[in-house]
Amino acid sequence: MGYHGRRMNDNAQNRSWWQRLSGGLKRSSSSLGGAISDLVSKRKLDTAAIEDLENALIRADLGVGTASRITAALSEGRFDKAIAPDEVKSVLAAEIEKVLAPVAKPLALAGAPFVILVVGVNGSGKTTTIGKLAAKFCAEGKKVMLVAGDTFRAAAIDQLKIWGERTGATVVAREPGADAAGLAFDALGEAKTGSFDVVLVDTAGRLQNKTELMGELEKMLRVIRKVEPAAPHAVLLVLDATVGQNALSQVEEFIKTAGVTGLVMTKLDGTARGGILVAIAEKFAVPVHFIGVGEAVDDLAPFTAREFARALVGLE
Repeated sequence: MGYHGRRMNDNAQNRSWWQRLSGGLKRSSSSLGGAISDLVSKRKLDTAAIEDLENALIRADLGVGTASRITAALSEGRFDKAIAPDEVKSVLAAEIEKVLAPVAKPLALAGAPFVILVVGVNGSGKTTTIGKLAAKFCAEGKKVMLVAGDTFRAAAIDQLKIWGERTGATVVAREPGADAAGLAFDALGEAKTGSFDVVLVDTAGRLQNKTELMGELEKMLRVIRKVEPAAPHAVLLVLDATVGQNALSQVEEFIKTAGVTGLVMTKLDGTARGGILVAIAEKFAVPVHFIGVGEAVDDLAPFTAREFARALVGLE
């Protein structure tokens, strides 16, 4: 394929991702867009209107700091004047992009085997995310190993095996209830001798008994470092966008215990609370590597601040 053919192909892919992203964020953008239209159609940008807008932004989970900064930026030079909804959206998108730009970082794989520990609570889409990442890395020609470290859930083990068959990745698993740290130890040894490029390690996500789960994670980290002192090279926290404000405490908890190095946010298509990613970026400044807006393999894509900000507020 020539350069122009590749370019057209890339453009088509970008367009189709943009359609999925803006479609996936429809619930979030509709609730924000509705609030904006209601406000600006009724009156000028006076104190009451600004206060209402700030409340709408806080309700959309953007966080208090971001909400007040956006409304301050908006009222600058426009106070007491009529304002069009698209003008509000443009300012909104620009301010959201400012918060997100510093955390929009690709996941860089350096060295082999590159070990990625994937953490998160049950139901966050952790195992599915591992499968989608495996598909992405395998498509790039990498030799990938999946480690079924969530040994408490037979379903998680089965799910990884299916992803292994689907993507061509090697799956290392034991029977349900096996020692997860021991499994990780063996798998990593195998990855080193077998010249694997990427190792994705699933982990248990039972937050009901935090101390037990967190102790287990710490043990797994200790054991992994016995095999490979620099590992894990990345600790990805998978977050479910539909949990809204609860995501903030999950980030805090997993940063403390697992030393999270990056985030993947899933299920953005199932919620009006997509703004929570902005609040997380502002509070923790942890890199955001990928976002997911659906079940299909290509519905997980690298995170870009500008696209997300514009889709979130409903701008084309």
